[in-house]
Amino acid sequence: MDQAAIGLPPHKLKTFFLLLALTVAAIAVQGYHPATEDAEIYTPGILKLLHPELFPYNAQFFQSHAHLTVFPNLIAGSVRLLHLPLSVMLLVWQVVTTFLLLWGCLRIGRLCFGDGPAAWCSVSLIAGLLSLPVAGTALLLMDPYLTTRSFSAPLAILAIACVLESRLISAVFWILLTTAFHPLMAVFAAAYVACLLFLRARQQPAVTAAVFLFGFPQSMFPPVTPEYREILHTRSYFFLTSWEWYEWLGLLAPFAIFAVFMKVARRYSLGPMRLACSAVILFSAIFFAISLVIARPGRFENFAELQPLRFLHLSYLLMFLFVGGLIGKFLLKGHLWRWLLLFVPLCSGMAYAQHQNAPSSAHLELPGHASQNPWVQAFQWIRLNTPKDAYFALNPRHMGLPGEDQHGFRAIAERSMLADAVKDSGAASMFSALAVPWKEQVSAQAHWENFTRADLLRLKQRFGVNWVVLQQPGLPDLPCLYHNDLLLVCRIE
Repeated sequence: MDQAAIGLPPHKLKTFFLLLALTVAAIAVQGYHPATEDAEIYTPGILKLLHPELFPYNAQFFQSHAHLTVFPNLIAGSVRLLHLPLSVMLLVWQVVTTFLLLWGCLRIGRLCFGDGPAAWCSVSLIAGLLSLPVAGTALLLMDPYLTTRSFSAPLAILAIACVLESRLISAVFWILLTTAFHPLMAVFAAAYVACLLFLRARQQPAVTAAVFLFGFPQSMFPPVTPEYREILHTRSYFFLTSWEWYEWLGLLAPFAIFAVFMKVARRYSLGPMRLACSAVILFSAIFFAISLVIARPGRFENFAELQPLRFLHLSYLLMFLFVGGLIGKFLLKGHLWRWLLLFVPLCSGMAYAQHQNAPSSAHLELPGHASQNPWVQAFQWIRLNTPKDAYFALNPRHMGLPGEDQHGFRAIAERSMLADAVKDSGAASMFSALAVPWKEQVSAQAHWENFTRADLLRLKQRFGVNWVVLQQPGLPDLPCLYHNDLLLVCRIE
């Protein structure tokens, strides 16, 4: 390959391909499940832009998120520009965002550990741990599917790298871009940058914390209704009082770890690592205090939707970046056998654990892949064989059933459905106006396992649903156009 034609000097070209190889390896370890979990919220927003006739019912459960971000517009625009299927573009952007995250980590690693094995070990450890849970926040370091967090995480890391490089204008650019994709996660990135600048310039950071909790107009957070309170408390990760002891350990242990890192960085003159660690401690203390206030029932309970505990996501990224750098500097160094001894078992274990989270699905659900999951098969049949204005009812807890593997109905079937009890409750927890319709629809589907044909006709009369997905053996007197070993797809007549 002609390096001059690419416009990169040899050392940068080598870095690019090494990062690209790490990106592919990271996705191979983590797995790829483009229509699972939170993709059920974000992918329909893209589909609605590409095909406005889709989702004539209940679109508010995903469009509330879509209206706050440029994410669906970017993905839909890239589909139109490149004339590629959405499934292909989702994978392309998954690769791009993972690459950007590793690039940002490498820049920070080089500032702290120099351009050698330690910096690359910091990046490699992040690549191997992408699917690691972040304490009790219900977040991973990076999701195995494309969402707004796929963009906000690398953009925040790039902003931090620019601050440590004293490139403040570039840092502001990355923060603004983070805001365009994920306004909430941008608050954490901006707060951490503010802590870095405060510790560097000894200015007062309290304004940042005050704005987060008190600077928003109270009118933006309406009073907590009984319906909304019920939804809030289905999300245990919103409130510290609901955390288990091991989740508290995951919250408090990083304080001690970063304190140790500060001493190590000072002793061995590890660039800006000491500053970065002290900023994490200050940053974490601010949001920990805010979380304690919100955890108490009363005046600030309606701020729970801001999820201040998500500060841990950025803290964990930096913690494992520094862990990897120190391991590379003091243990692995340039010895290949040591690298293999660490990363082969680590990556094998992470891949196995991730596969156990979706045991009925392929580890990599790539475009064009024929799924063996009966739920996915049924959803795909629905996409190809039912009217675009079809309105479905199915078990409101289907995403949590064994073998379903958290696959989203709207993301795969591309059809409207009644509100579910798993993901739509998440949308309702963020947007209180959705609490009443969510409660009404989920309550109407209570005791789904005991539903009869009369119950389905009641749903049709009340909400207008005209199709249903049932588990075998189904119900008598319903015309079913599709079946597999587990499911039936039937008209409600």
